[in-house]
Amino acid sequence: MTTVSDRPAPPGAPSRGGPVPAASGAPRRPRRRTSPDGLWPWLFVGPLVAGIGVFYLWPIVQTAWYSLTETGPFGGSAFAGLANYVEMFQDPELYVSLGNTLLYTAIVLIGIPIAVGLASLLNLPGLRLAAFYRVLFFLPYVAMPTAIAMVWRVIFNGDFGLVNHALALFGVDGPYWISTPGAATVAVAIVGLWSSLGFSMIVLAAGLKNIPPELYEAAELDGASRWRQFRSVTVPLLTPSVFFVTIVTVIAGFQLFDLLYAILGSSNPVLTRSMSLVYFFYREGFVNNDRGYAAAIAMFVFLVIGIATAIQFRLQKRWVQSD
Repeated sequence: MTTVSDRPAPPGAPSRGGPVPAASGAPRRPRRRTSPDGLWPWLFVGPLVAGIGVFYLWPIVQTAWYSLTETGPFGGSAFAGLANYVEMFQDPELYVSLGNTLLYTAIVLIGIPIAVGLASLLNLPGLRLAAFYRVLFFLPYVAMPTAIAMVWRVIFNGDFGLVNHALALFGVDGPYWISTPGAATVAVAIVGLWSSLGFSMIVLAAGLKNIPPELYEAAELDGASRWRQFRSVTVPLLTPSVFFVTIVTVIAGFQLFDLLYAILGSSNPVLTRSMSLVYFFYREGFVNNDRGYAAAIAMFVFLVIGIATAIQFRLQKRWVQSD
């Protein structure tokens, strides 16, 4: 005999043992999901990523491929493997251009401590015409390299130049700067130091603005002199800006071309002994029309800049004040 509790429940009636699962045909309530951002971030980042890929990454890949090819005298190319690299490292002009580039970069780096001192002087409270002095120092950085070269070619002239005239006042017979091996590289480096001084000063002056004035007040209360404040407060807290300027200066030094070409001139016989790495690349690629060999030189310049930048980032942990 079946009881009431044993009878099957009618269809659609709730079960006594628990809730009845919804029928397969019944509409389900959609779950609320967090909507993603969609394509909006890519609309803003996409042009930048595309620009980096087209104008930076693809040329690197293309140059790396060209460095493995050999260009014929009437155009066309054939795969040559590492032959261009073997020829490059056996070429003595590679080491001449590398030495000139390192010398130029080392001389230009001397401008960084000079820029630190000048930026500190321009940051002194109560200094009149400080903004005018900053503009005056920054003008050479934005001037055209060709215009700068024309002026400095007159200054470095061996017969009537201002540099040799100033040296003659001290009894020193100056050389023919732009036509003497060694002296030509130094002359170009002096111009590079002078023209990059304004940029370094602007960056370092911005770094000085971020140093709290309370630190100087506390140091003055402790009896620290101006020189002691500069050594113990200014220099340590300015090292992040100095590090940035050093990175930019080294990269720009290894990319030396337009200033060297404009000051010395293409017909100068001393140019072959004073050329930089980038000029070496230009001569082989656009004068001798050897694209494969020029691409190998370009990849070597890329590798040298990468190694120099990695070394600086490695060493910055020892001298850059992060706090």
